[in-house]
Amino acid sequence: MAFRMLSRPHPHVLLLSTLSVLLLGLLLAQPVAAQADGESRLKDLVTIDGAAPMQLTGYGLVVGLDRSGDRARGSRGAPYTVQGIANMLRRFGVTVDPNLLTSRNVAAVMVTATLDPFGGAGGALDVTVSSMGDAQSLTGGVLLQTPLLNPMTQQVYAMAQGPISTGAVSAEAGGASVRSGQTNTGRVPGGALITQSLNTQLDDATLALNLRRPDFTNARRVAEAVNEVYPGSATAAHAGRVEVAVPGDVEGGPAEVMAELETLAVAIDTPARLVVNERTGTIVAGGNIRINEVMVTYGSVVVTTREDPVFAQPNPFGEGETAEGTVGEAAIEEDVTRSVVLDPNTNVNELAAALNELGLTARDIIAIFQAIDRAGALQGTLEIL
Repeated sequence: MAFRMLSRPHPHVLLLSTLSVLLLGLLLAQPVAAQADGESRLKDLVTIDGAAPMQLTGYGLVVGLDRSGDRARGSRGAPYTVQGIANMLRRFGVTVDPNLLTSRNVAAVMVTATLDPFGGAGGALDVTVSSMGDAQSLTGGVLLQTPLLNPMTQQVYAMAQGPISTGAVSAEAGGASVRSGQTNTGRVPGGALITQSLNTQLDDATLALNLRRPDFTNARRVAEAVNEVYPGSATAAHAGRVEVAVPGDVEGGPAEVMAELETLAVAIDTPARLVVNERTGTIVAGGNIRINEVMVTYGSVVVTTREDPVFAQPNPFGEGETAEGTVGEAAIEEDVTRSVVLDPNTNVNELAAALNELGLTARDIIAIFQAIDRAGALQGTLEIL
């Protein structure tokens, strides 16, 4: 074991939080020896330069709500919702003064989707629908036909329409209500039809592969893996780019080359990174993190103060008035300080075992990791969300 106890065990049993138990259990379940670099498919590591997806946005109306939409009553309601309803009716030959409209069954929404660079006309896209007014819920609503366009060029690439699924649950009874989940945002699976493709064309001479997470070691390994299939064709330009020369004798050109390369297994070097979220108490640590020799001391002091009211009553037949006062009480409880010494190159598994011996919660562990990093003993990057 890579730590030594410097003090006697605490006499009380400390209960760990559920998150701490799960975290320490996962860390201890890993082998103590350094893990070999994992392998990933090339298609999960890179994107093709010039073949990026496009984000689409649209403005539309959701109808069929059970009085949970925007408050649309003339000028006192959401003006864009009222105007949107009037414009929609005008398209069907019905002219209505917006000041006379009143409805709680309609909500103005923003619709977003992502168009694949190789998606063709007639294909389907999943869309996300988000309320932009004061609607209470989009549950049960139907999105009316909404054009989705590129905000930069204002060109329409898809049309969205369909029933909205929020995944939320709500109930009401006797004036009380309860809701679980987000009801002002929903999805329409396959609700958008592509009307125009991006017409993405691959370079017939060179394919540029951009790493999703730039890293010099991984860029070199990607180039080496490609060269095993097409010798001498790949070169790592820098940490985030690998250039592949398309062999002229390959039938099908760059598309056939990418189909051959996508399933290549590449050994990935994972950075030593420790990610913590102080708000939720979440800790995610890579197994390749090492800690230099350091001592960790943990202890806590609890200060308690209390004031109790007291009353002084006069004699039954005597003179005087009831007097009121307070009696104060203060106490200080201090846990026995406990310490561990971590040997050089201790990994997260051994550190987790040491902290488990101290009986710490997830938030205590986060504070200790931060202190170890400030002491310069953490061989890795600490990221705080």
